[in-house]
Amino acid sequence: MPERQAVVVGAGIGGLTAAIALHRRGWHVTVCERAPELPITGAGIGLAPNALRALGTIGIDAAHAVGSAVPATMGLRRSDGRWLTRTDTADMAARYGVPPIAVPRSALTAALAAALPPEAIRYGTAVTAVDDAAGRPTVRTADGPDLSADLVVAADGIHSPLRRVYFPAHPGLHYIGETAWRTIVDAPDLRIPAMSETWGRGERFGVTPLSDGRYYLYATAIVPVGTRSADPRAELRRRFGSIAWVGDAAHAMAPNLGQGGCQAIEDAVVLAHLLPAGDGDDGSDSVPAALVAYTAARRDRTDALRVRARRAGRLGSLRNPLVAAARDLAIRATPARLALRGMDDLFNGFRLPG
Repeated sequence: MPERQAVVVGAGIGGLTAAIALHRRGWHVTVCERAPELPITGAGIGLAPNALRALGTIGIDAAHAVGSAVPATMGLRRSDGRWLTRTDTADMAARYGVPPIAVPRSALTAALAAALPPEAIRYGTAVTAVDDAAGRPTVRTADGPDLSADLVVAADGIHSPLRRVYFPAHPGLHYIGETAWRTIVDAPDLRIPAMSETWGRGERFGVTPLSDGRYYLYATAIVPVGTRSADPRAELRRRFGSIAWVGDAAHAMAPNLGQGGCQAIEDAVVLAHLLPAGDGDDGSDSVPAALVAYTAARRDRTDALRVRARRAGRLGSLRNPLVAAARDLAIRATPARLALRGMDDLFNGFRLPG
């Protein structure tokens, strides 16, 4: 019996996965991709447990193919950096069998393409129509020979030309009011173990560590339809990455530990340490990543001291005479060396991120 023929239109993630699955089922597969080479568009992509398991059923070990680095946690943050919700990826792995990973989209498409026979993908081949009037589909291409098939898989993307041909009355895409920016950055000095998305007012910002050590960044904002920024990088800095908050502006705290000004000094030194040198050519590109690292380096320490200062104030302002007397007795009974040791994390807690 002759081998069944399938033509897949489009060499994106969906098209390549379909091609691999059909190939593993014994089909002869031809992938038609109008681009002259494997598309490298897009930034990062998260692969959740369901997608990883689906790939596994067709013999694709995505973690092995594109890297197995897994973020320690993932969740949502408030605009001030505090977690709204957070999940340990180890818990997800225990529940779903595998943890989620995030990979460069181009690395994933390259790994999928490599799982097919080299001759299966025809680059520079634009499909113009599919004629199935005779009961067996014939794929019409712009510059090459037509292809006869038992099955045609349309995976030609969000602006699918085939969809426009077969569904001319389709209303097309509808702008939902939100525009997104995406990029991948190299930040070897940055250490962010969490996959997080921060929610603000009409704006969101996501940071995802990728399997190759880089970071996938994305941002969204509600803007009028058709809005285009002449300089997207400058627009992102204006919206998300141009202000560093230090001292009381970032973490005002009660004066009970005498640490308000001290923490402002620490903030300033850490900020300058993480920012690129002023004479560097790549300073403008490095600033947003440095601000993310600054937040990560300072948030936990300043928040802990803010809480500690509030508690110290409550202890010092006790009004009940019996409770106040017990407090005084406990303080007097504490050896000086123990009291001093209790200040270790306060006075020895400053470290420059290394």
